[in-house]
Amino acid sequence: MAEFWTDLPAGRIVRLVGASPDAIALALEPLPGDAPAVVTYHPEALTSVSAATSAILGALDAVARGLFPAWLPGAEWIDGPAGSGVAAVRSLALRAAAEGDDFGPFLADLAERSLLDAPQGTRTFIDEVRAAGLARVIAASFKRSAMALLVPVSEEFPATAGVALVAACERLAFHGRFGVWLAGAAIPAARRVPTVAVRLDPSLVGFTENVEIVRPPTAPQTSYPALAGMPHPASPAEQALEAALAPHPWAVGRAWNQTFQVGPLANPVRLDLLWAAEMCVVEVDGPEHCTVLRYEADRRRDVDLQLAGLAVLRFTNAQVERELPAVVARIERFLAGRRQRKG
Repeated sequence: MAEFWTDLPAGRIVRLVGASPDAIALALEPLPGDAPAVVTYHPEALTSVSAATSAILGALDAVARGLFPAWLPGAEWIDGPAGSGVAAVRSLALRAAAEGDDFGPFLADLAERSLLDAPQGTRTFIDEVRAAGLARVIAASFKRSAMALLVPVSEEFPATAGVALVAACERLAFHGRFGVWLAGAAIPAARRVPTVAVRLDPSLVGFTENVEIVRPPTAPQTSYPALAGMPHPASPAEQALEAALAPHPWAVGRAWNQTFQVGPLANPVRLDLLWAAEMCVVEVDGPEHCTVLRYEADRRRDVDLQLAGLAVLRFTNAQVERELPAVVARIERFLAGRRQRKG
């Protein structure tokens, strides 16, 4: 597995074979040390290249705005757009662009829109500039040198839409200098695309079947890794839980989205929320956890964590959204019990 992800070419499109999209996603969580920053994009069935290009760029733009301010050093101290906030982030962006490879006006516009949470700006940039700029800021957010786009394709994806999708991906990969990885069903338009056999870690050997994965209807169009130390920017449930926990003194010691290794030979796993002193893990499960492979992986991981002495409390997004006070109360009760036994 070592160096496999680095071996995949940047600036072009390839098709990954030998593993289902869900298995590949599992292998990339948490991101291996040799992997680029990976964004998963579930494509729309669009029949024109320009529409497919715009859809992909729009999705990457939303990811970049969600990751702000991780990609702009100094912006974490700016509370919001009030006062001189907009001017400050634009100044930081222009300075960062002058010291790096970014196009200053594009980076300043993206920083301003990220602060304002605005999908559209007053300026229009050509696709080539957007592709390169978005790939750089997404990679920078994860302290990686490159970005890749994982594109799962279902069996039902129309052939005409496949032509537009492959052409759009080829264009954006070339101009953005990022890799595009098609996975899942073989579409006719991808026959000219080179194939690469996926080499999964032996612990995922049971997940290599090329089975059709039914994407839950409520699953987001794009997904990307969490940033260590904070709730996932694209998870309203994690954001709501953190807001509910923050005022309580008993909730101190929590850490969001940390990696944990259950044994010296085991692969690290990412934990949504961890109280290390109490050996308590809280997982907030979105719709993607309902798939067969993800469910099985969760159960195996829970057992490994429990054998390492950690307790795992699981809640669904719906529970956090609809029963937030009850979820918080359960966490408080569990932590109190652990602390009482330690005392």
